[in-house]
Amino acid sequence: MTHHDLTLIERLSGIMADSAATNAAARAFRARPEARVGAEQSYRLLLHPQTPRAVSLVERRAVAAFVAVLHGEERSRAHFLDLLRQTGADGARLAPLVAVEAEGASQIGRYGRFPAGPVTLGDLDGPAYRVDPALRPAFGGRLAAALEQAHLLALHPADDGPQAQAALRRAGWNAAGIATLAQLVAFLGVQVRLVAALRGHAAASAPPAG
Repeated sequence: MTHHDLTLIERLSGIMADSAATNAAARAFRARPEARVGAEQSYRLLLHPQTPRAVSLVERRAVAAFVAVLHGEERSRAHFLDLLRQTGADGARLAPLVAVEAEGASQIGRYGRFPAGPVTLGDLDGPAYRVDPALRPAFGGRLAAALEQAHLLALHPADDGPQAQAALRRAGWNAAGIATLAQLVAFLGVQVRLVAALRGHAAASAPPAG
C-alpha cells in the first residue's frame, strides 16, 4: 500500500498495513471500513470541497487549524496549519496568527454549565474566549466570530445556545454556514482523538527496540 492509498487518519497516525511495527493498529482501523471511508469522505467534503458555498475555503481551513491546535495533537496540528498556509495569500497570512491565537486559547479538558438537573454535577467554570482585540482586524469580524464559536463547540459545548448563535448571525453567518462550522469542529474532534489513539496503539504494538 502506497502513501497515496492511505486515508488522512492513516497518514497522520503513521500506520501502514505492510509495516510490521504498526500493522496491528492498521488492521484494527480497517476492520471498520465504513468508519474509515466515512472519515476520509468527511475530510474531503469539509476541507477540499468542490464548491465551498456558505463557508469559504480559507475560512474552513482556518477553523480546522484553530481547532487542531486547541486539541494539541502534534501531527494534526501540523497538517491543518500547513493546509491553511497553502490556501492562497490569505491562508499564508492567517496561518501563523491562527497558531498563536489557538495556543493562547487552549484549555485542558472541557468545561461549561449544563441545564438544571443531574448533569449539573459536571459543571466546570472556564473563560468565555474572545479573539485578541489586537488580532481581530487581521482576522476580520466574520472569521473572528467563527473562531470564538469553534472554541465554544470544542471545549465548552454546553454553553452553546441562542446568544452564541446570535453573535454569529451578527457577524454575517447564515444557517448553512453555522451548520458547516459545527460539522468542522465535530470532525476535528473525532479525527484528532482517533489519530492519537492509533498512534498509541501502534506504539504499544511495536516490538522492543534492539
